[in-house]
This record gives sequence, structure tokens and C-alpha cells, in this order.
Amino acid sequence: MAKERKHRASSTRSATKKTPTKRRRSTSKKKNTFKKDLVVFSAVTVMIAMVVLGYFIGRSEAAIEPNPNSLIMKSSADNEALFESLEKVKQERALKEKKREEELVQKRKAEQEEKKKAALKAQKEAEKQKLHEKNSTLSFPEERMKDEEPISALKRGKPKLVIIIDDVSSKSQLKHIRATGLKLTPSIFPPYRLSPSSHKLAEGLKHYMIHLPMESGKVFDKQEKTLMVADTPEMIEARVRELRSLFPAARFVNNHTGSVFTGHYPAMERLYLALLKEGFVFVDSRTIAGSKVPQIAKKYAQRYVSRDIFIDNKHNISYIHKQLKQAVKIAQKRGYAIAIGHPHQVTLQALASAGEILKEVEMVYMDELYREKAGR
Repeated sequence: MAKERKHRASSTRSATKKTPTKRRRSTSKKKNTFKKDLVVFSAVTVMIAMVVLGYFIGRSEAAIEPNPNSLIMKSSADNEALFESLEKVKQERALKEKKREEELVQKRKAEQEEKKKAALKAQKEAEKQKLHEKNSTLSFPEERMKDEEPISALKRGKPKLVIIIDDVSSKSQLKHIRATGLKLTPSIFPPYRLSPSSHKLAEGLKHYMIHLPMESGKVFDKQEKTLMVADTPEMIEARVRELRSLFPAARFVNNHTGSVFTGHYPAMERLYLALLKEGFVFVDSRTIAGSKVPQIAKKYAQRYVSRDIFIDNKHNISYIHKQLKQAVKIAQKRGYAIAIGHPHQVTLQALASAGEILKEVEMVYMDELYREKAGR
């Protein structure tokens, strides 16, 4: 027992002695582990800091100097947005270019309009100058009015009556006019589509006129070579020269319709001068009350000649006889009268049966109404 007690006591002491050593070792190990952890933590922290620092440095460098190759690295969505942006820019440029071209076109049009206006103004000035030169070369003394004086009521004999038959374009019309047995003055159309040889009707005729189509503003203006107020002086002069060539012996010209033309002073003046130059006398059919022919004739010291009455505005014999009676009254009052009819069958029948009405006047042709100057 004694021995066991000793052994236990000895074991207890030895155990007591060994305990401090183990504690020291454990404390040492803990210290070493803490140091390692601290080193690892520090290293990790430094690495994280370097990564973060590198990230921000990279961003700042990219902001300062973008990488051109970065576009390649964008996602498909980014590329699509980029293409849309580029397409939008392209469309905006196209719109700007189109707008600029339109502005250039408008500018060119404006310049062309200005040039046209300037050219038109220059043309009008040239026409005015040319007309002035013509007027200065032609003299119209007052004595000229006495060269071809109409027979007046003061002359001996019966009052004179001229009846012009307009719109003549065929041989059958001439035949029916002659069949009346009256001195009727046919006014013949220049050649046109429906009667290309109408000028030949004048061959062998001593008494006739030219029936010239002139602008009226109506369907009649569709006839070929109708004179229009917009025609240039050269066009009008060429037409009058053509009339002289077609009708070499013609003396008198009257207008077919022409209410617009005879009412337009500049155009009518151009025609009047061209007719004078070729030796024609203009007889105003007076299709409009506002005809400018009286003023123009007076300006150039010419006798104004015009019709007094239309006889067949209505196509019945009683009306035509009534108009003839009115024409006779005018002739009796003034010494002469000029009436106009047309080659309608009813008109020619009315004339042929108007002996009692016409016995109060002497029927004469238009050229017979004028006395020619001796030696002319």
C-alpha cells in the first residue's frame, strides 16, 4: 500500500511538471498560425488593392485614349446599336444633301426666271424700238386721207350699199353668190385644212376681199394660222407677206371673228402697219364694240372703214329683209353703208328676193366705193 501511494504521488508530480511544457508549445503554435494568417491576409489585401487600382487605372486610360479595337469586342447588342446609329447619321447626311440640292435647284430656277424676264424685257424694248423705226420711216400726211375718199351723200346718184359675203372657201359658194345677180363682194378664206386651195378662187376675180382669221377667244381660233395677240411682229409680218403672195391683186382685208385681237391695241397696231406696208386696206368687221382699229387708223391718218350691220345673225328671210332695210336707211342718211352676210342658202335667197328693198340704193363692190387717185 505504501508502495502504491508513493507511485501515485510520483506520477502526480511528474504530470504536474509536464503540463507547463505542453501549454508553452500550444501557445507557440497559435502565435505561428496567427502570423501566417496575417501574412496571407496582407498578401490578399495587397492583391485586391492592386486589382482594384489596376481596374481604375485601366478605366482612366480608356477614357483618355480609347482602344480602337474595343469595338470588335462589343456584344452583338452593342454592335446593333452602333449600326443603327451609323444608319441614322447616314440618313441625316442624305437628307441634308437632298435639301442642299433642292436649294440649288430652286436657286437655278430663280436665276433662269430672272434671265427669262430680262430677255422678255429686252425683246419688248427691241420690238418697241423696231416699231418706232418703222413709224419714223412711214409718213402719214393728212392729204393721204383724200386719196381714197368714200363716196358721200353729197355726191350725185343714189346712196351706195356694199354687201360683203364672208367665209367663202369653195367654188359652189361663188357660183351661188353670182346667181343672185347682185354686186356682192366675196371675202375669201386663206388656205386651211378644209380648203387648202381656197386662194385659187380669187384667180380671175376683179372684186373680192381676204377674210383673215384672228383671235376671238372661242373655238374659231382653232383654224390654222389664226393671228393671236401673242404673235411677234415678225410672225405677223410674215403672215401678211404670205397673204400678198397668195392674193397678189387683193386690196381689202377684213377680220374673221377677231374680237380679242381687234380689241388689243399693240397687236392690232402691228397688224395694221404690216397691212399698210403691203398695200392692204383693213375693213373692221366690228365683232366687238371695243375695237381699237378706229384709234389706230386715226393715228396713221387712214380712213376708218367698218361694217355697219350684219344681215343674217338669224337664218330666216324675214329677219334678213329687216336688216337690209336698216342698211338702206344707213346708206340714205350717210351716203353709203357696208353690210356683212354669209354664204348660207337662206341668206342668198333673201338677197335674191330683196329687189323692192334694194331699189332705193345702188349696189357696189367694196373697191367701187373708193375713188382711185388719178394715174394709180
